[in-house]
Amino acid sequence: MSKQELAYQTIRQRILEGVYGPGYRIVIDELARELGCSAIPVREAIRRLEAEGLIAYTRNAGARVVTIDERQYVDVLSTLAVLEGHATALAAPRMSPRDLAPLRAFEEEMQRAVEAGDMLRYSALNRAYHEAIYAHCPNRYLVAQIENAWARLDSMRHSIFVLLPGRARTSLEDHRRITDLIERRAPAEEIERVVREHKLATARAFQAWVSHREELVKMSAGGGAPASLEIELTG
Repeated sequence: MSKQELAYQTIRQRILEGVYGPGYRIVIDELARELGCSAIPVREAIRRLEAEGLIAYTRNAGARVVTIDERQYVDVLSTLAVLEGHATALAAPRMSPRDLAPLRAFEEEMQRAVEAGDMLRYSALNRAYHEAIYAHCPNRYLVAQIENAWARLDSMRHSIFVLLPGRARTSLEDHRRITDLIERRAPAEEIERVVREHKLATARAFQAWVSHREELVKMSAGGGAPASLEIELTG
């Protein structure tokens, strides 16, 4: 493992386990001394984590773990479940077999991203998949509200799939089912219910991650051996 990879894995694991909590300031020189390397690989690792939305770097404050309002995050996800379910149900009757081809292509790309462990790529493809559906939704105000909610989530955490890699695999199966429902002209009520449950499953997975992280922090404080947060949270 390279020094840069070691720094990346160390910082990332500590964030996921709650050792570096929201707002925690990472002192580059101190961490470099701890890992026995120069500051350069630590800075490179921080840049990677900044791209993943786990760290925010500013000139005056340095590198800090991003903060997240966990209650608000779940609230927005739950609201999106309702909005996205209705938007997909409205879009489905207006989608031709030709319109389904991009969805199938996105599914294949998402499969490759999961196999490669590239959760940032998966997150982008996930967004593109749903946007391809909403392009056919006749209620543009509804779509605008969905986009606003997405922006709200992005401001709190860049990618949920970075925290919940196990959720990506289940999410992919959800996408395939949604495409199948659209293809066979399933009732609007069924499409809306499946899409709503798809988003709510992510909210539940996030809540389980938060609970597990809190348990790890308690264990660490009590001298217990912390386990990894890389668990299969499927909701």
